[in-house]
This record gives sequence, C-alpha cells and structure tokens, in this order.
Amino acid sequence: MAARWVFSSSRYWMTRFLSPADLRRTWCLRVRRTSVAMTTVPAVAEVQRGSQKERKEENKRRREVLSAALALSLFGKQEQKDEVQEKHDEMVLLLKKAKLSIYRGNMEDATDFLHKAVVLAHQLQDQAAIIYTYIQMANLAFVLGQLDSAEKLFKAAMSFMLSGGTAQDDNSIIEMSLKLATIYAEQNKKELAEHGFRFCLDSLEAKLKKLCKQPPGEDATGDVTGHVLSEEEEDLRKETRLLLGLCFDSRARYRISFRQLDQAETDYRSALDICAQEQGESHPQTLVLMSDLATVLDLQGRYDEALLLVQKAVDLGRIAGNEDQHVLLSNLAGVLLHKGRYEEAERIYKEAMLLAKQVGDQVTQDQVQESLEELKRRKQK
Repeated sequence: MAARWVFSSSRYWMTRFLSPADLRRTWCLRVRRTSVAMTTVPAVAEVQRGSQKERKEENKRRREVLSAALALSLFGKQEQKDEVQEKHDEMVLLLKKAKLSIYRGNMEDATDFLHKAVVLAHQLQDQAAIIYTYIQMANLAFVLGQLDSAEKLFKAAMSFMLSGGTAQDDNSIIEMSLKLATIYAEQNKKELAEHGFRFCLDSLEAKLKKLCKQPPGEDATGDVTGHVLSEEEEDLRKETRLLLGLCFDSRARYRISFRQLDQAETDYRSALDICAQEQGESHPQTLVLMSDLATVLDLQGRYDEALLLVQKAVDLGRIAGNEDQHVLLSNLAGVLLHKGRYEEAERIYKEAMLLAKQVGDQVTQDQVQESLEELKRRKQK
C-alpha cells in the first residue's frame, strides 16, 4: 500500500504543479499577441526563443519528477514483495516444525508453532494456508482430547472452504463432518452424532451413485459401451468409497458403545466389504475390520462365527507380515477363552504379549495381562 500511495500522490502532485505553468504560458502568449503590432520582428523572435526554452526546461523537470516517482514506486513494491516473501517463508518453516514436533510427540511445541503459523496466514490473507493450518490444529486438538477446541477449529476450516466455493459433498468437507460426528459421540450428544453420521453416509452414497451413473460412450469401433471412468474419476471413486467405509466403521464403533450390536454388525460388514474390494483382503485395514466384526459376533455369543473370522484375519496377517498382528492374536485368544479352550488361549495370549513388547504397544500389553489373569481365574474354578 505504501508504494501505491507514493506513486499516486506523486502523479497527483505533478498535475497540480504543471497546470499553473501552462496557464502562465498561455497568458503570456495572449499578452504578446495583443501587442504584436507594436513589437519588432527581432523582439518577437526573442520572445519565441524564450518561450521554447521555458517549455524545454519545464518538460525536463516533468521527466525528472516522473522518473523519481517511478523509482520510489518500484522500490516500495520490491520492499513490499520482499516482506511478503519473508512472512511466507516463516509460515512454511513453522508448519514444518509443527509436523516434526508431532512426529516426535512434542504436542505442546506443535500447538505453539501452528498458532504462530495461522497468525501469519491471516496476515498474508492466504486462504489455502489458513484452511490447512486450521485443519492441522483441529486434528491435533482432537488427538489430545481437546474436543471443544477441535470442534471450533473444524467448523472454522469448513466455513472458510465453503465460503471459498468448495462443494458441500467434497470429500474433505465430509471427512471433517465425520470427525465432528465422532466428537459429538464422545460428548454423548447423541442426536448431533447420529445426524452427522447420517449426513456423511447419505452424501457419499449419492456422490458415488452420481459418479458411477455416467452416460454411455463409444469404443474405437464406434460401438456404444458403458461409461469408462477416467483415471482422475477412478481415483475419486476409490477415495470416496473408502471414505464411505470409514464412515460405516466409525458408526459401528459408536453403536457398540450403546450395545446396538445388530446395527454395529451391519455397519462393520459394509465397511469390511468396501475395504476388501478396494484394498484387498490382506490389507491391514481389512484385517482390522475382520477382527472388529469378529469381536461383535463374540459379544453376541456367536463364538463359532467369530472364531472363523478372526482366525482368517490372523492367518492372512501372518502371510502379509501385518504390523498389528499382536492385536489380531489377542482377539483370537479372547474368542478361544470364551469358548473354553483355555490352553490354546493362553498360548496365543503369550504370543500376542511377546509381539506387543517388540513393537512397544503398552495398551495391548495391559489388555493381554488382564486377560491372562482372567484366564487364570477361570482355570482355577
């Protein structure tokens, strides 16, 4: 703004300065014209030479003033550009520091870096940076259990995106809506949670239906064929369908908390089908969903079905080298415990404990230890 103000002010000042000179020259010429009859030829020539000299000097002064104003303007613009670039570089560095702090588990430092970054993003009026930083802040608050802050930050990010033209059924909007629904579930705001889950599921199913229901095209021979998705469309379809699976998974866990086991089973089966189709049967997420569904069947007392499913997950996990194999083994041992197969359960619990120690999963270690103590009590009866 300073550069523009100097430049505009200079132009305005030049115009006001030159106009009186023009008027003075005009007035002088009129006076001389009225007295031309009384003026000798040499005198007239002298007056004309003087007038031409004045005009040259005046033009010279105008060029000098204009050059000076332009130089000031360019200098100011370059100065402003350098300041903006410095702020942008500082903002990017803060975001990188925040990401590294999260990776190292320094959540307090990460929060501080993100707060400083969002201030710079607002100063720069960088919409994309504002949205990105708000989302990172919201995710961090969500992980730290600061649910009220996470809710406000997710809503702020969504507001910026929607006002900027992002569609309501954009996957990023739906993903944040899903996190809001999960927050409401944690806060026991049942109506808001259920409405949020329903919005996400309905939006994604409608989007997939619209995406896959494309008009037919023609092949190389001119024959009419079904619509073939482009690479970009296929990526969007897969991303959208996997997000749909995540919504089913999230709602299933919510329903388990209310012991709505039949509905949870339905959601888990939908999530499992989607994940297996899109990512394969041996994908880590598919194996987790198999295990989770087996847990629901176990809670319903359907131990044989649960055992078949979780055993399948364990077998596939061994072949694929699953990183969460200790979790699958712990769930398998749990089903065996409920079926009264104590020796097998104890052996598998110990294997799960060993793997959990190797990967440093303290939560699973504690759960396995509790289960081993329960197993010991049952064996003593």
